[in-house]
Amino acid sequence: MAEIKTKNFSAASAQAMLDPKLRRALDRVASGFDVARQDRIEEVTPEVWEQWRQQARDIKIHTIEHLDYYLDLLHANVTAAGGHLHFAKDADQANEIVAHIVRTRNVKIATKSKSMVSEELDLNPVLEALGVDVYETDLGEYIIQLANETPSHLVAPALHKSKEDVAELFTEKLGIPYDEDIFHMAATARTVLRDKFMEADLGISGANFVVAETGTLVIITNEGNGRLCTSAPRIHIGITGMEKVIPSMQDLSTFLRLLPRSATGQRITSYVSMTTGPRRADDEDGPEEFHLILVDNGRSAMLADPALREALYCIRCGACLNICPVYQRIGGHAYGWVYPGPIGAVITPMLVGLKNAKELPQASSLCGACREVCPIKIDIPRMLLDLRKKTAESPDDSQRSAPESERMVARVYAWVMSRPSLVKFGHQTGRTLQGLLQFSPITPMTKDGRWYRKLPLPIVSKWTRGRDLPALPRKTFHELWEQGIADGPPTDATDSH
Repeated sequence: MAEIKTKNFSAASAQAMLDPKLRRALDRVASGFDVARQDRIEEVTPEVWEQWRQQARDIKIHTIEHLDYYLDLLHANVTAAGGHLHFAKDADQANEIVAHIVRTRNVKIATKSKSMVSEELDLNPVLEALGVDVYETDLGEYIIQLANETPSHLVAPALHKSKEDVAELFTEKLGIPYDEDIFHMAATARTVLRDKFMEADLGISGANFVVAETGTLVIITNEGNGRLCTSAPRIHIGITGMEKVIPSMQDLSTFLRLLPRSATGQRITSYVSMTTGPRRADDEDGPEEFHLILVDNGRSAMLADPALREALYCIRCGACLNICPVYQRIGGHAYGWVYPGPIGAVITPMLVGLKNAKELPQASSLCGACREVCPIKIDIPRMLLDLRKKTAESPDDSQRSAPESERMVARVYAWVMSRPSLVKFGHQTGRTLQGLLQFSPITPMTKDGRWYRKLPLPIVSKWTRGRDLPALPRKTFHELWEQGIADGPPTDATDSH
């Protein structure tokens, strides 16, 4: 399984927020995706769009509730088409299935189309240990492979890289002159990878969908590399999660309306590739062998949990990342594993263990924007709250400490607020301290009366490190009322705080 760095979330996110280059990349690319998504959705009526979303959700609900039936149907139809279907309970078993195929077929070169599940399995080091040269062929994946990094976005894995970063990387790794022209860099990658497509013994792909009624693997791309990976090598291995199964080709048409619009703001992607088994006798091209590996790796636990089962509906469009205020501040790497953003904050704790990723469900303002943009109408905030509840109820004292301290603060706050005399005293004391701090060189105030982030008070300094603490109003509501504020608006705008 891929290296799990989820316990470093707090430190990693704090560091990410201080990176101006990452800030520019997130502002430019993520906002562009969401604007394009809205433009494409506005081309259809709101009623039609909601109808498509509900249809897709109903399909997912039905499929997940009858997953055993559709997995059996998929097995029968993949086998009938001449392919092989493998079920892997965890990452080790999935990697061993691939390793066995590599060893027994004498594979030397493998090309890969984008596959998040292969990232989850950390498959590349397994292949390299067997002496296989592995080449990522999605341009974004190729860039981060050269940089020895992990994806930072579900759709745009190299989103965090600027064109200058890529130009430097290509100069260092490919030995070409420094050139920031995007078209030239894309042409360079195309030239390098073209020979690898033709030389590869093995092509590995993910799957956007797997159709049970025909045994068909479906991938949608914009670069054409997916089609080359699945048709040029003599062996094709598709690796995906078991939740990607859908019942029929008719159902596929519903998802093809939703996924491109939600992911990249396109009506349809440049390529929609469908693979059903190996090459037939009358086919001009295609693999001699086709293997489909369906990975569990913790998904059964999600399936068994009624509160979190909904996460299996995800089609990995990335729309929730593009709209999330937290992701837009810290990017994908801070989350510490393969799946970032709001949906990653739900999926990751279930796949790597809540104990290892207890901070991720807290990485949300619960604003609900992710739920609004999700094409499958997944209620991510509800699941984040459920994971927070599970964390609070954990028998591990280290996981209970933070929620318990929050409960203590809430109890003290409720006790104070139920006693008007204490509230009045606290307000008077606060105003006095505020007046003293206003003239402190350590903690100046802005012109609009807001304190700067750092306060010399340990009890609030950590909280205000990433937030502005509003100034207390000069007069309380009761004082304003007693002065006749009920008869008209305040003459001094600062008194209306």
